[in-house]
Amino acid sequence: MIGPARVAAYDIQLAVSAGRADLPTAIAHARARLKDERDRALASDIATGVQRWRAALDHVIAHFSTRAIDRLDPQVLEILRLSAYQLLHLTRVPASAVVDDAVKLTGRAGKRSAGGLVNAVLRSISRHRHALPLPERPDDPVDREKAIEYLSVTLSHPQWLVERWLDRFGFDATERWLQFDNAPAPLTLRANRLRIAPPELIARLARDEVAVRPGRFAPDALIVERGHPRREADEGLFVIQDEASQLVALLAGTRPGAPVLDTCASPGAKTSALAAAMNGSGCLVACDVRDRRMRLLRRTVEATGAANVRLVQADLLQPLPFAPHFNCVLVDAPCSGLGILRRDPDDAAARRRSGGARRPADLRDVFERARGERVGRVRVPRDRARIRTGRSPPSRHVGPGRGRRRTRSSADISAPSWPRGLLRRRFPTAGLKACTTPVP
Repeated sequence: MIGPARVAAYDIQLAVSAGRADLPTAIAHARARLKDERDRALASDIATGVQRWRAALDHVIAHFSTRAIDRLDPQVLEILRLSAYQLLHLTRVPASAVVDDAVKLTGRAGKRSAGGLVNAVLRSISRHRHALPLPERPDDPVDREKAIEYLSVTLSHPQWLVERWLDRFGFDATERWLQFDNAPAPLTLRANRLRIAPPELIARLARDEVAVRPGRFAPDALIVERGHPRREADEGLFVIQDEASQLVALLAGTRPGAPVLDTCASPGAKTSALAAAMNGSGCLVACDVRDRRMRLLRRTVEATGAANVRLVQADLLQPLPFAPHFNCVLVDAPCSGLGILRRDPDDAAARRRSGGARRPADLRDVFERARGERVGRVRVPRDRARIRTGRSPPSRHVGPGRGRRRTRSSADISAPSWPRGLLRRRFPTAGLKACTTPVP
């Protein structure tokens, strides 16, 4: 019998490669079919790891199969990828079990004639796993061709992205960034203060043998070190949310009773954080444009008990129907997502396939509307904040505009609520940036 986690990982890979689903959606669907939490974790690990190390895996597979990747059957290639990842990165998995399941999985996929090839390639990879034929770090980083080959293949990032970052940041900074992306991201929770205080949640988790430690930057952040907090998740006692994302609610400086507008709000982690900061009082309007994203947003709001949230389906590129004078407007605009490749390694490839996020002109229009300059009835008092966030590296293409419409962008880094040293670190958390944009 083939291990159910490997079957699930194979199904995830097929769905992602065919463009039928993005990685998080494919993983969620596969996990729902698995009964054992260990199988869920292994399937997620394999699927995420294959996307993270795809370029390096393909390079190794091509070497030991003595044929180009595009000459391999797509289904056989996915089996080789997920099996090679296990051999090279999951040290507790016996190599014999990986190879045996791969051959069986090949037969299950209707490719029985390729079983010999799969067996031979994987055994060769296993024998040479301590001396893989990958490009070495160049002695002279100025050699652009060798630098790009090492960064894009050995550190497994899309070549177009490596070239961009190499030109902007130089070799050393790009290398550190790619190494950061390739490190497994921790599972970070935000205690839902609408239902439970952080110390009480820590005690609850401990009783269920889930070990956590406080986050480094966000006051409600808990990093899971051991265990699976499924029961607490079902009760809505926490939200899975990176610390960088949690800090946005602090930057907003919301207070109980103040009206707040959260545009582009799905899937709702920041919305629920804002609601908690408001102690569940006042009016928090949360918007998104697509039906599927509205369903995700509604699910989060209901699970966290954010009773002061009002959901409105709206497109920020169109005139907005709001009359209240909001004290804060949050714009978590669609972006490249390149700042969170550590969490979602498929994102770069997906953005490339789909042509990227919204065009810069659209993003500028989104920011202008949020500022109130081009939406007559959305106004923010001068002493309050409009927060725009993104998960993209700094770009010279996306900004508030030119000439008269240019705005100052700033964050009050001297505020006591900001952890000391946070903004001086290059890679402390997921790559999310945020800034306030006051009305001139």
